Amino acid sequence: MQIRISVVIPTYRRPELLIKCLNALAEQSLDHKDFEIIVVSDGPDNKTGDALDRWCNENKLNLVYLQNAEQKGPAAARNKGWLNARAECVAFTDDDCIPDRNWLQAHVENCESKKDTAFTGKTIVPLYGMPSDFALNTSHLQQAEFITANCACSKRLLKVLGGFDERFKMAWREDSDLHFRLMRSGINILKLRNAIVVHPVRAAPWGISIKEQKKGLYDALLFKKHPWLYRTKVQPHPLWNYYITLLLWLVFIISLWKNHNASTILSALVLSLVIGFFFYKRIRATKKSASHLTEMLVTSIVIPFLSVYWRVYGSIKFRVFFI
Repeated sequence: MQIRISVVIPTYRRPELLIKCLNALAEQSLDHKDFEIIVVSDGPDNKTGDALDRWCNENKLNLVYLQNAEQKGPAAARNKGWLNARAECVAFTDDDCIPDRNWLQAHVENCESKKDTAFTGKTIVPLYGMPSDFALNTSHLQQAEFITANCACSKRLLKVLGGFDERFKMAWREDSDLHFRLMRSGINILKLRNAIVVHPVRAAPWGISIKEQKKGLYDALLFKKHPWLYRTKVQPHPLWNYYITLLLWLVFIISLWKNHNASTILSALVLSLVIGFFFYKRIRATKKSASHLTEMLVTSIVIPFLSVYWRVYGSIKFRVFFI
């Protein structure tokens, strides 16, 4: 049996989301015998294995389930997936995504005819009513040029590029790194408007933006590898507002300690304005519930500290000057 395209899905302990993704793949217009699904767990995951056993009993698709021996991140999971793919064309999506029924048909037709090209599809992030800050940030995926929630290329290209860089241990910037390496290698990246994936916003715990700051250390790695592209396509300048905020905190604390009343009051006033502006930017287009407003206020105070910490940590870890 000739497999025309392989679908690689990294996952880890999210069987409910994964099954929704697989259900969408079971409804693909592409003949089921023409594609395989490779699910790769980022570490031992019995619940996902059990869920897949039940699902496979009801859905007769070509599905392979692989596991990494330990958690290494989605980049490593994707590498394990495409290296075990039977098809030359490989498509990637995530376990929390819902591919449109014509998604694979669009990718395979282009991938087979343009083997020296990479492909990125259209990603839709539905928002309902006034979104949370987390939901609004997630919706920015719709403007991303190349993301692993919806892309495809040949195994040959992946081998030439060395696959995904497994130093990216979180689901952050590993797709940007592949994107930039494709660009720097002169490989054409074609946008397929009819290869559609819906990326629903996951439920997020209170204060999720605090945890999200850890991703900044992988911004340092991406900057080290592609400084010009990072400044051109990701972040044109350092986050000066965070550094200014920390400097104002330092002035405030020293002034308070030294009993310099004038400088204490002035620094407190300016600090309040800076934090207030950051808070306002985050709530301007988001929901105004008491819980969300409190979350935005608290995290607006904490984020500059954590963001700078993880960026400094990343600079040291990856030996690059990054601010």
